[in-house]
Amino acid sequence: MRLLVFQHIDCEHPGSLRQLLAEDGIEWHAVDLQHGDAIPPLDQFDALWVMGGPMDVWDTDECPWLIPEKEAIRTWVSVLNKPYLGLCLGHQLLADALDGACGPQVPAEVGIMNIELTEAGCSDPLFRGMSRRQRCLQWHGVQVSKVPSEAVVLAASEHCAIQAMRVGSQAWSMQYHVEVEPNTVDNWGAIPTYQQALVEALGPDGQAMMREHAARHMDEFLAGARLLYRNFKSAIS
Repeated sequence: MRLLVFQHIDCEHPGSLRQLLAEDGIEWHAVDLQHGDAIPPLDQFDALWVMGGPMDVWDTDECPWLIPEKEAIRTWVSVLNKPYLGLCLGHQLLADALDGACGPQVPAEVGIMNIELTEAGCSDPLFRGMSRRQRCLQWHGVQVSKVPSEAVVLAASEHCAIQAMRVGSQAWSMQYHVEVEPNTVDNWGAIPTYQQALVEALGPDGQAMMREHAARHMDEFLAGARLLYRNFKSAIS
């Protein structure tokens, strides 16, 4: 598998999924959009992963590269019909690049929270063998408010109705983070935008609380990431 990865900030890479790629001998090409990397010809790759970032899908004045990124996502999913996995911002960009929509998440979801698979999610190949109710790391103030055409909602939470979706046959995205590592909370907490959201949601001791809570469930997060990764590979083979 030739994997293309769109990154929007240095600390939001494939995280724990990197170890799984290494175990399978899969090399991946990261496009650092924030630092001006050009998007390569899409026909050179078999799968596209789009990671998170502190910007919003509508921040095209501050981040003009969002415009060609959305066009590449639209071409990848709607024209080439190739496998896609989007996480957090990558989930929102999938909706915005097609005919879906995004809006504010009220209240913001920051912390270790629960999501629940829908009936469609329970039978989707990406979540095969996974519990209907799952714990995950959330860190977002924007949500997908309208799914694209041909989209199926796969998971929801109390305050966010579209936590995961599939568009067509092989484009999946999740609002929550499956790529969590032991150092994720501290790495992301060093980003001013993320730190502000963390304090607003959890208070001045929020980072320490979130770090402890994430550590308590880290084995669960890593096992879930491994299963989802294997399911993704099986579903697109």
